[in-house]
Amino acid sequence: EQAKRFGTDIRTEDVEELDLTGPIKKVVVNGETYQAHAVVLAMGAAARYLGIPGEEKLLGRGVSACATCDGFFFKDQDIVVVGGGDSAMEEATFLTRFARSVTVVHRREEFRASRIMLERAKANAKIRFVTNAAPVEVLGENSVTGLVIRDTVTGETSTLDVTGMFVAIGHDPRSELVKGQVDLDEAGYVIVKNPSTATSLDGVFAAGDLVDHIYQQAITAAGTGCSAAMDAERWLAERGDITANTVAAAGQPVDA
Repeated sequence: EQAKRFGTDIRTEDVEELDLTGPIKKVVVNGETYQAHAVVLAMGAAARYLGIPGEEKLLGRGVSACATCDGFFFKDQDIVVVGGGDSAMEEATFLTRFARSVTVVHRREEFRASRIMLERAKANAKIRFVTNAAPVEVLGENSVTGLVIRDTVTGETSTLDVTGMFVAIGHDPRSELVKGQVDLDEAGYVIVKNPSTATSLDGVFAAGDLVDHIYQQAITAAGTGCSAAMDAERWLAERGDITANTVAAAGQPVDA
């Protein structure tokens, strides 16, 4: 609403193609091409899920990938965290503030988490660990009532009586459209020239979870989004005349 109040034209459409390599950037949407001197990339990152029966149906009704977003809904409940890395240990530890108990389920015997994060989780009396266990099915009709797991060694299945499942197996940045154009790290996140939001391409800036694989919160994404807008504005101002007719010439769609 604030953006609209200041004249922002918001289009809720999917971008099909991006060409960021030239001085005029091109964004193809539904067969129309938008052109601009500067572009801010903010496609975000998608949480990875398990893809097991019941998971999608109960997403938001006991299944979550964000402890800081949804943890307080599980006060005095028994819940499970799936994962074996630092994010899983961090989520499990955080959730003990609300939950009665937290069970960490990991498909292997050894954890990928750093020693300090693992030791901190193991020292918490509310957290227990189930290793060599793979989630098979989330139970429940309108809310989570249990999680079926399979022993990866024996193949036997059992059910955990829980009312919530938090998936902490990482995120995938939505950077497919810009691969081969801007520099990405090994995980696919857009690399920026800290402390700015500038990417490897002149006039292209990036913000939010597309860049940040540590905090991944709405407030931090909004902060870097503000920084990217300011960086883009400053970049345009430094180039003077090229932006004189940005709205009239570059901001209108043309046939793709």
